[in-house]
Amino acid sequence: MNAHVGGTLFRNLTILLGGTCSVLAAIMISPALPGMAEAFKDTPDADFLVRLILTMPALFVAIGSPFIGGLLDRWGRKPILLISLVVFVLAGSAGFFLDTLASILVSRALLGLAVAGIMSGFMTLIIDYFEGESLNRFLGLNGASVCLGGILGLVASGFLADIGWRYPFLIHLVGVLIFIGVVFFIDEPNKSKKQNPKALGGVVLPYEKLAPVYATAFMCTLLFFIFPAQLPFYLMAGNDITSSQVGMALALPTIVGLIFALLYKRISDLLSFKAIAAVIFMSYAINHLVVSTSSDYTVVILGLLFGGIGMGLLSPNNSSWLASLTPVEVRGRAVGLLTSCIFLGQFFSPIVTQPFVAAVGISGTFELMALASFFISIVFVLFLAKHSGRQAIAQ
Repeated sequence: MNAHVGGTLFRNLTILLGGTCSVLAAIMISPALPGMAEAFKDTPDADFLVRLILTMPALFVAIGSPFIGGLLDRWGRKPILLISLVVFVLAGSAGFFLDTLASILVSRALLGLAVAGIMSGFMTLIIDYFEGESLNRFLGLNGASVCLGGILGLVASGFLADIGWRYPFLIHLVGVLIFIGVVFFIDEPNKSKKQNPKALGGVVLPYEKLAPVYATAFMCTLLFFIFPAQLPFYLMAGNDITSSQVGMALALPTIVGLIFALLYKRISDLLSFKAIAAVIFMSYAINHLVVSTSSDYTVVILGLLFGGIGMGLLSPNNSSWLASLTPVEVRGRAVGLLTSCIFLGQFFSPIVTQPFVAAVGISGTFELMALASFFISIVFVLFLAKHSGRQAIAQ
């Protein structure tokens, strides 16, 4: 293996490993939520605050991503990634040491800003480094690596949560390894053709064309993120279920996701971006509907496996869809806004669903989310049918 090939290999591995930071920050502490709620039961509104600890990073990813996207275009990818990874390690592992919910919430907010830089930075690098079929292929690999990271991380988090609720926070130390990879193997793309920052203001994002991409990212995340927020309580209420089993239940769908992420290149050759979006929402509809029928462990896993289809297709489809519409000069900003939409969906998921949980219970909420997912899928199908009809008339 020559030096160039070896450097490219380690560069790509660094990017793939970096992509897992989003799932680490998003759901790794989910199996520890019941233990955390018990530890802070004397704190006012502990149940709500514990759930907020899960979603707090999402809010600050959403807030920080548009600004970080602009910095990626102006300052470059590597400096933002290095700073973000340092904050990721320090803020992510802080929950192991902190003794109040308020201080943990602050650390999780800082973690969100770090993830905004990491996720936007690595996704922009992917779009910089690859194009065409190679882009779709690598986006599939990236989606698969996120799923694999979710599998390993959730299983590890579940077992660590059985030891104590603090231990899953230490999983964020994987950022040290990613930091080393960025230092040695990541270079700024097209350095000789770097844009003049003053020229960037003349290039405008095609917001109207990107709106369906951003809306899909927001709604898919909102509809799916009910599971890490509510599933531990749904499964453990009245059942002899451990934190490690909750972690396993959340991890198993990512196996399906990994498979479909690897198949994304072939699927994208057959279906349009909007058709794939319809498939994603339909998989979520089946997911929520099956889970709503019973809190039995086997039934829940069966439903989640359907959701794994959408989980695997969502990230590569949104990223490839965005890349096909975005000028190179504003890729950082476009990816920053996409990251913001994804994590706004995460943050608002428990806020939107909590009134339904209070009114009709968790199972009833799953039914309503199934109906919403099915409706959105049908909207995409009707749009595609109408567009196809117009093309037939034109011919």
